[in-house]
Amino acid sequence: MSERAETFAANVPNRWRIAAAGVVMQLALGAVYAWSVSREPLVKSFGWSISQVTLTFSISIFVLGFAAFLGGLWMRRAGPRVVGMTAGVVYGIGVAAASLSANKLWVLYLSYGLLGGIGLGLGYIVPVATLVKWFPDKRGLITGLAVAGFGAGALVTAPVATRLIQSFGPLTTFAVLGITYLVLVVGAASMMSNPPEGYRPPGWEPSAAQQAQRAKRDFSLSEALRTWQWYALWAVLFLNVSAGIAILSQAAPMAQEITGVSALAAAGLVGIISIANGAGRILWSWLSDAIGRRQVFLIMYLLQAVIFFLLPQTRSFSVFTLLCAVVLLCYGGGFGTMPAFATDYFGPKEVGSIYGLMLTAWSFAGVFGPLLIARVREATGSYTNALYILGATLLVASLLPFALRPPRTEVDESLKAAPARG
Repeated sequence: MSERAETFAANVPNRWRIAAAGVVMQLALGAVYAWSVSREPLVKSFGWSISQVTLTFSISIFVLGFAAFLGGLWMRRAGPRVVGMTAGVVYGIGVAAASLSANKLWVLYLSYGLLGGIGLGLGYIVPVATLVKWFPDKRGLITGLAVAGFGAGALVTAPVATRLIQSFGPLTTFAVLGITYLVLVVGAASMMSNPPEGYRPPGWEPSAAQQAQRAKRDFSLSEALRTWQWYALWAVLFLNVSAGIAILSQAAPMAQEITGVSALAAAGLVGIISIANGAGRILWSWLSDAIGRRQVFLIMYLLQAVIFFLLPQTRSFSVFTLLCAVVLLCYGGGFGTMPAFATDYFGPKEVGSIYGLMLTAWSFAGVFGPLLIARVREATGSYTNALYILGATLLVASLLPFALRPPRTEVDESLKAAPARG
């Protein structure tokens, strides 16, 4: 590290403090996963259908992926603090403006759906892209912690939002939550900053195994898009999200149909797998630091493939819950591990835009997975074929992480120097 970098590193806040701020940002942003507690109150208050209200959430998640890409591009010029604080303002205003949607469904779509989704995407990429630069020694663990905050957002928000809705109704609740999110995200984002160029934690040097799985230089976005590895990573994320979100979208009715439990018991399953979603983001990303990102995705794919073949035959609710929880562990694990995977292959300098664009896989998977399982269920009258399709897809797709290697970053000098033969 240069003398300038050492001086800078000695005077910046502890990197774990920046990590804590990133987790706070993600907790506030991840509150979007608590959308379901608003669904029934909105349906009852304004006579909208379940699908009409649910579309608000779908718009938010779809927009999130594309906004994350734009946020990553913007971070290259403006830095993480400006992008993060803007995200907090847009997200907070979007949620608060939903309080004006009484009998105006289009206002709900534009406020919570579109504006909220833009704020979510701009904000989501900031801690992820920033923290991998501060923690080159713990890329998997730190990105897992950051996105675990997003996964846990609903656990914190759902009970609070429920109490507020019971006391004041859904529209006032949107106003209160929107202002709260704005304060939390803007405050946490104000602590975001990039480390100096070439920053390394004192005393740390990458191991030979880490060096073998990391790019030798930083790629630009255009360079990354000229490698087959970027598209392979996009596909790996897309398939993993599709599988997990398919279960997430149908967990309660599927449990009732396959195991015969009551609606109340099935509702408890949703809470359990939500915890698994958050835990998987830390567990698998931490493991990826030890055994490698490729190996983690290979294990997750094969594990899920087996589970999807077992689920239709499972009559025990407790076993069914355990299997679904493992799938959601893997779902969360994909979000926790992929930022580090992308950083390993393309370097940390432009990971905001490179991984930001990769998050469009989340946008498309959020539509594809639930639609696939719902349509097959409607066409066949059971979930069996849909689960078998997902299992077979993951089994074949396990070839992707098995085949992945870091992109070549330079031409072999020995080949260039070798005299022509013929």
